[in-house]
Amino acid sequence: MDATLVRGIAIALPVAAVVALGVWRPAGPLRVGAAIVATAWAGLALLPVNLLALHLGWWTFAADGAVFRGVPVDLWLGWALLWGAVPALVPRAVAPVALVAGLVWADLVLMPLGAPVVHLGEDWLVGEGLAVAVVLVPAVAIARWTLAGRHAELRGWAQAVCSAGLFLALPIVVLDVVPAWPRPVTAAGLQVVVLACVPGVAAMLELARVGRGTPLPYDPPARLVVSGPYAYVRNPMQVTIVTVFVALAATLGEPRLLAGAASTVVYAAGFAGWHEEQQLRATHGEAWLRYRAAVPAWVPRWRPGAVDGAVLYVAGDCDMCTGVGGWLADRGPVGLRLRPAAEHPEVLWRLTYEAAGVREQGVAAFARALGHLHLGWAWLGWTLALPGVRHLAQLCADAFGAGPRPARVSTA
Repeated sequence: MDATLVRGIAIALPVAAVVALGVWRPAGPLRVGAAIVATAWAGLALLPVNLLALHLGWWTFAADGAVFRGVPVDLWLGWALLWGAVPALVPRAVAPVALVAGLVWADLVLMPLGAPVVHLGEDWLVGEGLAVAVVLVPAVAIARWTLAGRHAELRGWAQAVCSAGLFLALPIVVLDVVPAWPRPVTAAGLQVVVLACVPGVAAMLELARVGRGTPLPYDPPARLVVSGPYAYVRNPMQVTIVTVFVALAATLGEPRLLAGAASTVVYAAGFAGWHEEQQLRATHGEAWLRYRAAVPAWVPRWRPGAVDGAVLYVAGDCDMCTGVGGWLADRGPVGLRLRPAAEHPEVLWRLTYEAAGVREQGVAAFARALGHLHLGWAWLGWTLALPGVRHLAQLCADAFGAGPRPARVSTA
Protein backbone atom coordinates (compact mmCIF):
# COMPACT_ATOMS: atom_id res chain seq x y z
CA MET A 1 0.00 0.00 0.00
CA ASP A 2 1.24 3.51 -0.79
CA ALA A 3 2.70 5.40 2.19
CA THR A 4 0.61 8.50 1.47
CA LEU A 5 -2.56 6.40 1.44
CA VAL A 6 -1.61 4.76 4.76
CA ARG A 7 -1.08 8.12 6.40
CA GLY A 8 -4.32 9.47 4.99
CA ILE A 9 -6.32 6.50 6.25
CA ALA A 10 -4.62 6.72 9.67
CA ILE A 11 -6.08 10.18 10.28
CA ALA A 12 -9.26 9.90 8.18
CA LEU A 13 -10.70 6.79 9.86
CA PRO A 14 -10.56 8.12 13.45
CA VAL A 15 -11.93 11.50 12.31
CA ALA A 16 -14.76 9.74 10.46
CA ALA A 17 -15.50 7.63 13.55
CA VAL A 18 -15.68 10.74 15.77
CA VAL A 19 -17.96 12.53 13.29
CA ALA A 20 -20.21 9.48 12.88
CA LEU A 21 -20.56 9.02 16.64
CA GLY A 22 -21.29 12.71 17.06
CA VAL A 23 -24.01 12.64 14.40
CA TRP A 24 -25.52 9.43 15.73
CA ARG A 25 -25.63 10.66 19.32
CA PRO A 26 -25.21 14.46 19.50
CA ALA A 27 -22.76 15.15 22.29
CA GLY A 28 -23.76 17.34 25.21
CA PRO A 29 -21.24 19.49 27.11
CA LEU A 30 -20.20 16.69 29.45
CA ARG A 31 -19.52 14.27 26.62
CA VAL A 32 -17.56 16.95 24.76
CA GLY A 33 -15.52 17.52 27.90
CA ALA A 34 -14.87 13.80 28.27
CA ALA A 35 -13.73 13.61 24.64
CA ILE A 36 -11.40 16.60 25.01
CA VAL A 37 -9.67 15.36 28.15
CA ALA A 38 -9.41 11.74 26.99
CA THR A 39 -7.94 12.83 23.65
CA ALA A 40 -5.51 15.20 25.38
CA TRP A 41 -4.38 12.39 27.67
CA ALA A 42 -3.99 9.95 24.78
CA GLY A 43 -2.09 12.45 22.65
CA LEU A 44 0.25 13.44 25.45
CA ALA A 45 0.95 9.90 26.65
CA LEU A 46 1.43 8.48 23.14
CA LEU A 47 4.42 10.72 22.46
CA PRO A 48 6.79 9.27 25.10
CA VAL A 49 5.54 5.75 24.32
CA ASN A 50 6.42 6.20 20.65
CA LEU A 51 9.77 7.81 21.44
CA LEU A 52 10.58 4.87 23.70
CA ALA A 53 9.45 2.44 20.99
CA LEU A 54 11.77 4.10 18.49
CA HIS A 55 14.65 3.94 20.96
CA LEU A 56 14.11 0.25 21.82
CA GLY A 57 13.18 -0.87 18.31
CA TRP A 58 9.63 -1.97 19.08
CA TRP A 59 8.59 -0.16 15.90
CA THR A 60 9.92 2.51 13.57
CA PHE A 61 8.37 4.92 11.09
CA ALA A 62 9.34 5.57 7.48
CA ALA A 63 7.75 8.93 6.67
CA ASP A 64 8.69 12.23 5.08
CA GLY A 65 7.08 15.50 6.10
CA ALA A 66 4.89 16.29 9.13
CA VAL A 67 7.17 14.27 11.40
CA PHE A 68 7.95 15.24 14.99
CA ARG A 69 10.93 13.57 16.64
CA GLY A 70 10.57 10.65 14.24
CA VAL A 71 6.80 10.23 14.81
CA PRO A 72 4.38 11.05 11.92
CA VAL A 73 2.01 13.70 13.25
CA ASP A 74 -1.00 12.33 11.35
CA LEU A 75 -0.56 8.84 12.83
CA TRP A 76 -0.07 10.36 16.27
CA LEU A 77 -3.25 12.48 16.07
CA GLY A 78 -5.30 9.65 14.57
CA TRP A 79 -4.17 7.29 17.32
CA ALA A 80 -5.05 9.90 19.97
CA LEU A 81 -8.57 10.33 18.56
CA LEU A 82 -9.10 6.58 18.30
CA TRP A 83 -8.06 6.00 21.91
CA GLY A 84 -9.41 9.26 23.32
CA ALA A 85 -12.43 10.82 21.63
CA VAL A 86 -13.93 7.57 20.33
CA PRO A 87 -14.19 5.88 23.77
CA ALA A 88 -15.76 9.06 25.16
CA LEU A 89 -18.41 9.20 22.43
CA VAL A 90 -19.29 5.49 22.41
CA PRO A 91 -22.58 4.86 24.29
CA ARG A 92 -22.08 4.20 28.01
CA ALA A 93 -23.98 0.94 27.60
CA VAL A 94 -20.76 -0.51 26.17
CA ALA A 95 -18.80 -1.87 29.11
CA PRO A 96 -15.33 -0.34 29.59
CA VAL A 97 -13.69 -3.78 29.47
CA ALA A 98 -15.38 -4.57 26.16
CA LEU A 99 -14.45 -1.15 24.83
CA VAL A 100 -10.78 -1.56 25.73
CA ALA A 101 -10.74 -5.10 24.33
CA GLY A 102 -12.27 -3.93 21.04
CA LEU A 103 -9.79 -1.08 20.63
CA VAL A 104 -6.85 -3.34 21.45
CA TRP A 105 -8.05 -5.88 18.91
CA ALA A 106 -8.39 -3.11 16.29
CA ASP A 107 -4.87 -1.93 17.05
CA LEU A 108 -3.45 -5.43 16.78
CA VAL A 109 -5.04 -5.69 13.32
CA LEU A 110 -4.16 -2.20 12.10
CA MET A 111 -0.54 -1.98 13.27
CA PRO A 112 0.74 -4.69 10.87
CA LEU A 113 -1.31 -3.10 8.06
CA GLY A 114 0.54 0.17 8.58
CA ALA A 115 3.44 -0.90 6.35
CA PRO A 116 5.29 0.66 4.63
CA VAL A 117 4.96 3.58 7.08
CA VAL A 118 5.11 1.47 10.24
CA HIS A 119 7.81 -1.21 10.59
CA LEU A 120 7.23 -3.55 13.52
CA GLY A 121 10.09 -5.06 15.47
CA GLU A 122 10.11 -8.52 17.02
CA ASP A 123 9.02 -7.18 20.43
CA TRP A 124 6.38 -4.73 19.21
CA LEU A 125 3.73 -6.39 21.40
CA VAL A 126 5.69 -5.21 24.45
CA GLY A 127 5.27 -1.63 23.26
CA GLU A 128 1.63 -2.30 22.49
CA GLY A 129 1.08 -3.55 26.03
CA LEU A 130 2.75 -0.47 27.49
CA ALA A 131 0.63 1.81 25.29
CA VAL A 132 -2.55 0.06 26.42
CA ALA A 133 -1.54 0.39 30.08
CA VAL A 134 -0.49 4.06 30.13
CA VAL A 135 -2.57 5.49 27.28
CA LEU A 136 -5.75 3.56 26.47
CA VAL A 137 -6.86 2.36 29.90
CA PRO A 138 -6.41 5.76 31.60
CA ALA A 139 -8.09 7.56 28.68
CA VAL A 140 -11.14 5.29 28.88
CA ALA A 141 -11.24 5.66 32.68
CA ILE A 142 -11.05 9.45 32.47
CA ALA A 143 -13.84 9.54 29.89
CA ARG A 144 -16.13 7.27 31.93
CA TRP A 145 -15.42 9.11 35.21
CA THR A 146 -16.26 12.41 33.53
CA LEU A 147 -19.53 11.10 32.11
CA ALA A 148 -20.50 9.59 35.47
CA GLY A 149 -19.38 12.60 37.52
CA ARG A 150 -17.07 10.44 39.63
CA HIS A 151 -13.55 10.89 41.03
CA ALA A 152 -13.46 14.65 40.52
CA GLU A 153 -10.00 14.95 42.05
CA LEU A 154 -8.51 12.33 39.72
CA ARG A 155 -10.16 14.03 36.75
CA GLY A 156 -8.68 17.31 37.89
CA TRP A 157 -5.21 15.79 38.18
CA ALA A 158 -5.56 14.32 34.68
CA GLN A 159 -6.44 17.76 33.31
CA ALA A 160 -3.52 19.31 35.20
CA VAL A 161 -1.09 16.77 33.74
CA CYS A 162 -2.46 17.33 30.22
CA SER A 163 -2.26 21.11 30.58
CA ALA A 164 1.30 21.02 31.92
CA GLY A 165 2.39 18.58 29.23
CA LEU A 166 0.70 20.17 26.23
CA PHE A 167 0.93 23.87 27.11
CA LEU A 168 4.21 24.03 29.04
CA ALA A 169 6.45 21.03 28.35
CA LEU A 170 5.58 20.54 24.66
CA PRO A 171 6.45 24.11 23.62
CA ILE A 172 9.83 23.76 25.32
CA VAL A 173 10.45 20.53 23.39
CA VAL A 174 9.21 21.97 20.08
CA LEU A 175 11.37 25.08 20.49
CA ASP A 176 14.30 22.84 21.45
CA VAL A 177 15.10 25.14 24.35
CA VAL A 178 18.57 24.86 25.87
CA PRO A 179 19.13 26.56 29.27
CA ALA A 180 21.17 29.71 28.80
CA TRP A 181 22.46 30.07 32.36
CA PRO A 182 24.81 28.00 34.57
CA ARG A 183 23.26 24.93 36.20
CA PRO A 184 22.92 26.42 39.71
CA VAL A 185 20.98 29.38 38.31
CA THR A 186 18.74 27.10 36.24
CA ALA A 187 18.15 24.79 39.21
CA ALA A 188 17.17 27.72 41.44
CA GLY A 189 14.86 29.06 38.75
CA LEU A 190 13.14 25.71 38.33
CA GLN A 191 12.44 25.65 42.07
CA VAL A 192 10.78 29.04 41.69
CA VAL A 193 8.73 27.60 38.81
CA VAL A 194 7.58 24.70 41.01
CA LEU A 195 6.51 27.12 43.75
CA ALA A 196 4.70 29.23 41.16
CA CYS A 197 2.64 26.17 40.19
CA VAL A 198 1.23 25.76 43.71
CA PRO A 199 -1.75 28.18 43.47
CA GLY A 200 -2.90 26.63 40.20
CA VAL A 201 -2.74 23.10 41.59
CA ALA A 202 -4.47 24.23 44.79
CA ALA A 203 -7.22 25.87 42.71
CA MET A 204 -7.75 22.65 40.77
CA LEU A 205 -8.02 20.68 44.02
CA GLU A 206 -10.45 23.27 45.42
CA LEU A 207 -12.75 22.88 42.42
CA ALA A 208 -12.66 19.09 42.85
CA ARG A 209 -13.03 18.87 46.63
CA VAL A 210 -15.44 21.74 47.24
CA GLY A 211 -17.24 22.07 43.92
CA ARG A 212 -17.07 18.43 42.77
CA GLY A 213 -15.98 19.57 39.33
CA THR A 214 -12.92 20.43 37.26
CA PRO A 215 -11.38 23.48 35.57
CA LEU A 216 -12.73 22.40 32.15
CA PRO A 217 -15.74 24.58 31.22
CA TYR A 218 -17.56 21.47 29.95
CA ASP A 219 -17.12 19.78 33.34
CA PRO A 220 -17.63 22.64 35.81
CA PRO A 221 -18.13 22.50 39.59
CA ALA A 222 -21.67 21.99 40.84
CA ARG A 223 -21.34 24.90 43.26
CA LEU A 224 -19.65 28.29 43.22
CA VAL A 225 -16.16 27.91 44.67
CA VAL A 226 -14.93 31.01 46.53
CA SER A 227 -12.43 29.43 48.92
CA GLY A 228 -8.77 28.46 48.63
CA PRO A 229 -6.96 30.47 45.92
CA TYR A 230 -10.35 31.69 44.71
CA ALA A 231 -10.63 33.79 47.87
CA TYR A 232 -7.70 35.87 46.60
CA VAL A 233 -8.16 36.04 42.82
CA ARG A 234 -10.90 34.93 40.42
CA ASN A 235 -8.54 33.38 37.86
CA PRO A 236 -5.88 31.59 39.91
CA MET A 237 -5.07 29.00 37.26
CA GLN A 238 -4.68 31.56 34.48
CA VAL A 239 -2.51 33.74 36.74
CA THR A 240 -0.43 30.65 37.56
CA ILE A 241 0.11 29.78 33.88
CA VAL A 242 1.19 33.34 33.06
CA THR A 243 3.56 33.41 36.04
CA VAL A 244 5.04 30.03 35.14
CA PHE A 245 5.64 31.06 31.51
CA VAL A 246 7.40 34.23 32.67
CA ALA A 247 9.45 32.29 35.22
CA LEU A 248 10.40 29.65 32.64
CA ALA A 249 11.40 32.31 30.11
CA ALA A 250 13.72 33.88 32.69
CA THR A 251 15.01 30.55 34.02
CA LEU A 252 15.81 29.09 30.60
CA GLY A 253 16.79 32.36 28.96
CA GLU A 254 14.18 31.82 26.23
CA PRO A 255 12.11 34.96 25.50
CA ARG A 256 9.92 33.10 22.99
CA LEU A 257 8.17 31.46 25.94
CA LEU A 258 6.70 34.85 26.80
CA ALA A 259 4.36 34.28 23.86
CA GLY A 260 2.70 31.60 25.99
CA ALA A 261 2.07 34.14 28.75
CA ALA A 262 0.67 36.67 26.27
CA SER A 263 -1.64 34.12 24.59
CA THR A 264 -2.92 32.98 28.00
CA VAL A 265 -3.84 36.53 28.95
CA VAL A 266 -5.53 37.20 25.60
CA TYR A 267 -7.52 33.97 25.69
CA ALA A 268 -8.45 34.10 29.37
CA ALA A 269 -9.36 37.79 29.38
CA GLY A 270 -11.15 37.49 26.04
CA PHE A 271 -13.33 34.61 24.99
CA ALA A 272 -12.85 32.39 28.06
CA GLY A 273 -13.50 35.25 30.49
CA TRP A 274 -16.64 36.34 28.65
CA HIS A 275 -17.98 32.80 28.26
CA GLU A 276 -17.27 31.71 31.85
CA GLU A 277 -18.68 34.92 33.32
CA GLN A 278 -21.92 34.47 31.39
CA GLN A 279 -22.09 30.85 32.50
CA LEU A 280 -21.39 31.67 36.16
CA ARG A 281 -23.88 34.52 36.22
CA ALA A 282 -26.59 32.31 34.73
CA THR A 283 -25.83 29.46 37.15
CA HIS A 284 -25.12 31.27 40.43
CA GLY A 285 -26.82 34.66 40.01
CA GLU A 286 -26.38 37.07 42.91
CA ALA A 287 -23.79 34.89 44.64
CA TRP A 288 -21.50 35.26 41.61
CA LEU A 289 -22.07 39.03 41.42
CA ARG A 290 -21.16 39.44 45.10
CA TYR A 291 -18.06 37.32 44.64
CA ARG A 292 -17.00 39.23 41.51
CA ALA A 293 -17.34 42.52 43.38
CA ALA A 294 -15.19 41.29 46.27
CA VAL A 295 -12.36 39.46 44.47
CA PRO A 296 -10.27 40.83 41.56
CA ALA A 297 -9.79 38.86 38.34
CA TRP A 298 -6.01 39.10 37.87
CA VAL A 299 -4.24 40.92 40.71
CA PRO A 300 -4.57 38.86 43.93
CA ARG A 301 -5.79 40.42 47.16
CA TRP A 302 -3.43 40.39 50.12
CA ARG A 303 -6.20 39.35 52.52
CA PRO A 304 -8.92 36.91 51.44
CA GLY A 305 -12.32 38.11 50.37
CA ALA A 306 -15.72 36.43 49.95
CA VAL A 307 -14.99 33.74 52.55
CA ASP A 308 -17.17 33.18 55.58
CA GLY A 309 -18.70 30.47 57.71
CA ALA A 310 -15.57 28.40 58.37
CA VAL A 311 -14.93 26.98 61.84
CA LEU A 312 -11.74 25.57 63.32
CA TYR A 313 -12.35 23.29 66.30
CA VAL A 314 -9.48 23.30 68.79
CA ALA A 315 -9.14 20.86 71.70
CA GLY A 316 -8.78 22.77 74.97
CA ASP A 317 -6.90 19.94 76.69
CA CYS A 318 -4.16 19.82 74.02
CA ASP A 319 -1.34 22.31 74.60
CA MET A 320 -0.10 22.08 71.02
CA CYS A 321 -3.61 22.58 69.64
CA THR A 322 -4.38 25.58 71.85
CA GLY A 323 -1.01 27.05 70.91
CA VAL A 324 -1.89 26.77 67.23
CA GLY A 325 -5.33 28.22 67.88
CA GLY A 326 -3.90 31.18 69.78
CA TRP A 327 -1.32 31.83 67.06
CA LEU A 328 -4.07 31.92 64.43
CA ALA A 329 -6.34 34.13 66.55
CA ASP A 330 -3.56 36.68 67.07
CA ARG A 331 -3.34 37.17 63.30
CA GLY A 332 -7.01 38.02 62.81
CA PRO A 333 -8.20 35.33 60.40
CA VAL A 334 -10.84 36.42 57.88
CA GLY A 335 -14.06 34.42 57.85
CA LEU A 336 -12.78 31.84 60.36
CA ARG A 337 -14.13 31.23 63.87
CA LEU A 338 -12.20 29.26 66.46
CA ARG A 339 -14.32 27.12 68.77
CA PRO A 340 -13.59 24.53 71.47
CA ALA A 341 -13.64 20.99 70.12
CA ALA A 342 -15.85 19.96 73.05
CA GLU A 343 -18.73 21.94 71.52
CA HIS A 344 -18.79 19.74 68.42
CA PRO A 345 -21.60 17.14 68.37
CA GLU A 346 -19.03 14.46 67.49
CA VAL A 347 -15.95 13.34 69.37
CA LEU A 348 -13.08 14.98 67.49
CA TRP A 349 -9.66 13.36 67.48
CA ARG A 350 -7.66 16.05 65.72
CA LEU A 351 -7.72 19.74 64.95
CA THR A 352 -10.80 20.00 62.71
CA TYR A 353 -11.73 22.54 60.05
CA GLU A 354 -15.28 22.73 58.71
CA ALA A 355 -16.80 24.93 56.01
CA ALA A 356 -19.34 24.53 53.22
CA GLY A 357 -18.38 21.36 51.36
CA VAL A 358 -15.17 20.92 53.34
CA ARG A 359 -14.02 18.98 56.38
CA GLU A 360 -10.32 18.57 57.14
CA GLN A 361 -8.43 17.33 60.16
CA GLY A 362 -4.91 17.58 61.54
CA VAL A 363 -2.29 19.19 59.31
CA ALA A 364 -4.84 19.57 56.50
CA ALA A 365 -7.07 21.59 58.87
CA PHE A 366 -4.16 23.84 59.83
CA ALA A 367 -3.31 24.32 56.14
CA ARG A 368 -6.91 25.36 55.50
CA ALA A 369 -6.80 27.82 58.39
CA LEU A 370 -3.67 29.48 56.98
CA GLY A 371 -5.73 30.41 53.93
CA HIS A 372 -7.74 32.80 56.13
CA LEU A 373 -4.72 34.96 57.07
CA HIS A 374 -3.03 36.51 54.06
CA LEU A 375 -1.58 35.52 50.69
CA GLY A 376 1.84 34.58 52.05
CA TRP A 377 0.51 32.22 54.71
CA ALA A 378 -2.12 30.91 52.29
CA TRP A 379 0.62 29.96 49.79
CA LEU A 380 2.32 27.98 52.55
CA GLY A 381 -1.00 26.35 53.41
CA TRP A 382 -1.66 25.33 49.80
CA THR A 383 1.82 23.80 49.63
CA LEU A 384 1.31 22.01 52.94
CA ALA A 385 -2.01 20.57 51.73
CA LEU A 386 -0.56 18.93 48.62
CA PRO A 387 -0.72 15.11 48.56
CA GLY A 388 2.50 13.65 49.86
CA VAL A 389 3.53 16.89 51.54
CA ARG A 390 0.45 16.76 53.75
CA HIS A 391 0.97 13.13 54.68
CA LEU A 392 4.65 13.62 55.50
CA ALA A 393 3.85 16.71 57.57
CA GLN A 394 1.17 14.79 59.48
CA LEU A 395 3.62 11.98 60.29
CA CYS A 396 6.14 14.52 61.56
CA ALA A 397 3.47 16.32 63.62
CA ASP A 398 2.32 13.04 65.16
CA ALA A 399 5.91 12.19 66.03
CA PHE A 400 6.18 15.47 67.95
CA GLY A 401 3.02 14.88 69.98
CA ALA A 402 0.15 15.92 67.73
CA GLY A 403 -1.23 12.41 67.35
CA PRO A 404 -4.98 11.69 67.51
CA ARG A 405 -6.66 11.96 70.89
CA PRO A 406 -10.33 12.38 71.84
CA ALA A 407 -11.28 15.99 72.56
CA ARG A 408 -13.86 14.79 75.09
CA VAL A 409 -15.19 11.54 76.41
CA SER A 410 -18.06 10.14 74.41
CA THR A 411 -21.35 9.71 76.35
CA ALA A 412 -22.62 7.03 74.01
